[in-house]
Amino acid sequence: MRRTRDWYLALGFDNPYVWAHHPDVPFAPLGRPLTEMKLALITTAAPYRPDRGDQGPGSAYNAEAKFYQVYSGSVREDHDLRISHVAIDRDHTTMEDSGTWFPLPALREAEGRLFGSLAPRFHGLPTNRSVRHTLGVDAPEILARCREDGAEAAVFVPNCPVCHQSVTLVARHLEDQGIPTVIMGCAKDIVEHVGAPRFLFSDFPLGNSAGRPKDPASQAGTLALALRVLETAPAARTTVQNPQRWSEDARWKLDYSNVATRSDEDMARHRAKAHADREVARRIREAT
Repeated sequence: MRRTRDWYLALGFDNPYVWAHHPDVPFAPLGRPLTEMKLALITTAAPYRPDRGDQGPGSAYNAEAKFYQVYSGSVREDHDLRISHVAIDRDHTTMEDSGTWFPLPALREAEGRLFGSLAPRFHGLPTNRSVRHTLGVDAPEILARCREDGAEAAVFVPNCPVCHQSVTLVARHLEDQGIPTVIMGCAKDIVEHVGAPRFLFSDFPLGNSAGRPKDPASQAGTLALALRVLETAPAARTTVQNPQRWSEDARWKLDYSNVATRSDEDMARHRAKAHADREVARRIREAT
């Protein structure tokens, strides 16, 4: 949270973002074993749209690829979802393996074994900076779609800092309405500040909430641990840390949105792009 605040101040946005915060956290216990329950997947990844510019591996932040309304897709089909539209750790994340941010294949593999069954659809949650919009529009819509699908529990997978806030707000809404949830994420301070019922924290670069890229064992292990947290958490604000490590060298943590590690020229480029991206996002949002 502090790194993000300092970064946006350096980009020339002099009104620091105010993160949502709740002292009280709702908690819905599982009514029966997870192996008998229907599970929903909620992601902040965006469907690939070829007409919206570069969204491939290694691409820069792409405001054209953002979405502002909840969407859904069949869990029995394969989907090309990408994360070029969010502020992930691009110094250490190449976006080559969607299994690190969209664990639908891993969930299919675990279906009938670690949990009962998948709900018929997964749902895409917009990365809205507006807490009011997330709570007033997106959260009720996600709840309505989960109920329509008969979902009895939900797994949330965020990517960027604001994604982590958005999924925590919606998870709280679902829990308050009796649907247990677990968040798989990498931004511990944000999720705990907002107030999550159940959280699996992976100390990985943002954009890798579902495990290390090109590492099926890491992804399967991360999902299994998240499902265990979902089933065994004793109370609200349960955080469990994934024992997996990103690297033996922890210096990667110094890079993300760190003004101190950037040159003046680099910050000038980031500043110009950030203001241009803001206008693009505004245009798309107003047209939605």
